Amino acid sequence: QVQLVESGGGLVQAGGSLRVSCAAAGRSNYGMGWFRQAPGKEREIVAAINWSGTNTYYVDSVKGRFTISRDNAKNTVYLQMNSLKPEDSAVYYCAMGGDRGLATSRTWYKYWGQGTQVTVSS
Repeated sequence: QVQLVESGGGLVQAGGSLRVSCAAAGRSNYGMGWFRQAPGKEREIVAAINWSGTNTYYVDSVKGRFTISRDNAKNTVYLQMNSLKPEDSAVYYCAMGGDRGLATSRTWYKYWGQGTQVTVSS
């Protein structure tokens, strides 16, 4: 059974930083992604990383501010978020993909965490 558990969300002021983590169990060395969903909006991809960490993707709105990384020895993926803006407020979900590559489509991801709330105050 595959489980993804996010942690590290919280409340931060605009301009601040947070790091969210996703610990995986039951399956390892697959492509991973971070998505977010704000109230009334569709879930969107934020960042993705292949199994080795050599290939990454970022949505334009977070480029230069967010960094996705992974520690395969710990089976954990991270999203470091700097220079946070109120529009970054959302529930952040990690997801595990269908193979070792990288993809941006929600349908490629097979397993999902429960989400962690990130709130950025102005």
